Amino acid sequence: MSYSIVTNVTSMVAQENLRVNNDFQHRTITRVTSGYRINASGDDAAGLAVANKYRSDIAELTQGVRNANDGISVLQIVDGGLTNISKIIDRLKTLATQSASSTFSGSRDTLNDEYQALLKEIDRQAANIGLVAGGANNALIEVYIGGGSSTENAKVQIDLSGAANRVDSAGLGIAGTTIAGGGTTVGNVDLNNSANVFLANGNQVFTFALYDPVAQATTSVAVTVTGGASGISGAEVLKQLNTALGTYGITAVTDNNGHLAFGGTRAFSVSIAAPTAGTGIRGTDAATTDNAGVYRVAAAAFTAITAASAAETLTFQNASGSVTVVLDDVTGADIDSAIAAINAATASLGIYALASYTGANTITIQSSNEFSVSSYSAVAGTGLVAASGLQSVEVSDPDAGASPIGNAMAAITALTNAVATLGLVQGRVGTGQNKLQYAINLAQSQISNFSAAESRIRDADIASEAANLTRALVMQQASVAALAQANEAPQGVLSLLRR
Repeated sequence: MSYSIVTNVTSMVAQENLRVNNDFQHRTITRVTSGYRINASGDDAAGLAVANKYRSDIAELTQGVRNANDGISVLQIVDGGLTNISKIIDRLKTLATQSASSTFSGSRDTLNDEYQALLKEIDRQAANIGLVAGGANNALIEVYIGGGSSTENAKVQIDLSGAANRVDSAGLGIAGTTIAGGGTTVGNVDLNNSANVFLANGNQVFTFALYDPVAQATTSVAVTVTGGASGISGAEVLKQLNTALGTYGITAVTDNNGHLAFGGTRAFSVSIAAPTAGTGIRGTDAATTDNAGVYRVAAAAFTAITAASAAETLTFQNASGSVTVVLDDVTGADIDSAIAAINAATASLGIYALASYTGANTITIQSSNEFSVSSYSAVAGTGLVAASGLQSVEVSDPDAGASPIGNAMAAITALTNAVATLGLVQGRVGTGQNKLQYAINLAQSQISNFSAAESRIRDADIASEAANLTRALVMQQASVAALAQANEAPQGVLSLLRR
């Protein structure tokens, strides 16, 4: 190589190596002081992308764990409320059992006062924990945890939606139950006697007239009890009736004589056909009756109104208010029109008119609460009251004499079902808590593993970097010394120029 004073190649090489060593020392010091191997995208672009994905997943899962813990807290609050409601049901069943004893000599009305107050307390507590219609927790609860391959897989769902998860008195099927004296006995054969076999090779039809609050109209429900070839027991008779009547708020029970009775505060009239074969619940007899366990106007004969001048004015009143119904030649032209007109006005008060099966062209008016009705008719022999002028229709108390324990027995059946229903809701809430806890366990495991994976990519190996730092310092010092020597080399040319 030529010997030049214009271009000091050796110095340039030394400078370049010094620059490289300075860069190496800078990266090493940055890694040691930051703790990260990747401090800039250029350090490892591909590794940085992977590490950032892990870091993002960790942030998602960390918040997801908080979400799950919040969800567990909500479910624990709900669970506490359900436990308290179950204790209230225990008390309701105690009261109902006390009233259901035919030897009870106290006041069933006093028992029922506490019973009704506790039903309202169940409604209040159910609303507080959000498990009523429209309640905050009567829904499909979704808790986003993260860590899944898709957003759907990253969520935990607890389904507390729908009527099956409502724990107010209506949702539990005990709204309208009562343990006051009353119940409608319709049988005269002992259903509790295991020796009695019913409806062998036959069936028996029970036809109920009901008011449907959803359709806001009266309806007819026919229930057929079938005995099969060998007949059925009294318990099976009750089972078939209750399976069909469960959604209508009417419960089939046996009274203290073992006779079939219907309990509950639902307004109804029932016609029982004679059995087609075998022994029916009244032997071979047919029967008709109205609900004797409610406040009611006994079946009253209805006379069609054919002239506007014969209009009848009915005034209904209870603790919720009063309404007036005018039956004229349109609204009172026939029994169906009269029933529709009365119900349109009185249903909001919980007072219902039904066609009674106990007599031709008769109407019964029933309510689970006390009410009064007065009538004014200008012409005798029209409408519901066969006399002119102002008349008062007496409202009978629930007929305790018919079956004093019928309502209480129906309440016990409803409460037994309520315990099962509440247990299912508690099971769903408990399952939800467990699912969230398992989700937290997985998320915590994923956070640990994702953190380890990110660390392997992003974090610096301090032992290795400390060795690199020592090497960088030595190489930097060596580069500086060599550069000094390279810079002195051109001075040797001067010796060639001396004389």
